[in-house]
Amino acid sequence: MVEVNVEENVKSASIFAEVSKMGHEQVVFCHDEPTGLKAIIGIHNTVLGPALGGTRMWNYASEEEAAIDVLRLSRGMTYKAAISGLNLGGGKAVIIGDASKMKNEPFLRRFGKFVDSLNGKYITAEDVNMKTSDMEYIAMETKHVTGLPMDMGGSGDPSPVTAYGTYVGMKAAVKKAYGSDSLEGKKVSVQGVGQVGMYLVEHLTKEGAKVFITDINETKLSSVAANTGAKVVGMDEIYDLDVDVYAPCALGATVNDDTLSRLKCQVIAGAANNQLEDEVRHGNMLLDKGIVYAPDFVINAGGIINISSELAGAYNKDQAYAWTEKIFDTCLNILNKSSEEKIPSQESAMILAEKRIEDVGRVKLSF
Repeated sequence: MVEVNVEENVKSASIFAEVSKMGHEQVVFCHDEPTGLKAIIGIHNTVLGPALGGTRMWNYASEEEAAIDVLRLSRGMTYKAAISGLNLGGGKAVIIGDASKMKNEPFLRRFGKFVDSLNGKYITAEDVNMKTSDMEYIAMETKHVTGLPMDMGGSGDPSPVTAYGTYVGMKAAVKKAYGSDSLEGKKVSVQGVGQVGMYLVEHLTKEGAKVFITDINETKLSSVAANTGAKVVGMDEIYDLDVDVYAPCALGATVNDDTLSRLKCQVIAGAANNQLEDEVRHGNMLLDKGIVYAPDFVINAGGIINISSELAGAYNKDQAYAWTEKIFDTCLNILNKSSEEKIPSQESAMILAEKRIEDVGRVKLSF
């Protein structure tokens, strides 16, 4: 008799339901027993071009959690590329496991082979717990990789450009909320001071903002505080501060029922992906509370803009920053549309992104 695991069947069904609901083109499960590699590649939409998105390595609590994460992240990349005017689609990869223990040359090169098997439909880059040096190993097995070191003709670490885009997007949101884009004297709480959060704090303190920071990495937290003068607060305390701007810059879903009852800010603008735990519910709650929300996939697009410059040929840093500067106008236009039409800013941004995909789709087949 064949034994049926009902719980596992339900989980599989729920994942397929999510794939259908989010509209993905392809989801690839990658497994290599000798290296211990377990990865999932999500390809959401390739109407505008090949699916570009970084690879994240995380010690997920379950394989289902990893699958849902890659689906949400890859979908976000579609909107990010579309709203930024890039001819790229949305994709993402997650690797399941402890990056500090599992990453090595064979492990990364095997992942590169899986990426290569997609024949350019998916282009990878670095993300959480992945480094530029990791991309070098992946590049040994596939040409469909970006974010390589500058001495290899790549654009290097995208974090500074992502942080800069988040900074100018925050300034747009502050202009919408307060009538001026100046951050001097504004109180900003930054949740997460990894590579992007660290550079963002530098921009904020340089302009004269009063910055509060928190992170699970106490060493990094102390270093950023010492270098910038930002004040360290507790992980949970960050949601109760009386600040002007809350900037989520770690993992997603920190804007939820619990935090929205505690946040005292007028603006939410940060670099984290999928900041709203529920796009519809929490988008509407932000609108009702009068909080100006800069959609994450709009203002954290500096990284993909930077990489798109690399894909276009010889990397041009000045061009990448100039293009990232346009995030200010894009964000402000979305926020104005949101207030004029009385719809959540997340919805406003998604409408504009979907319209571009639809318009281009009339004259171009899927990649």
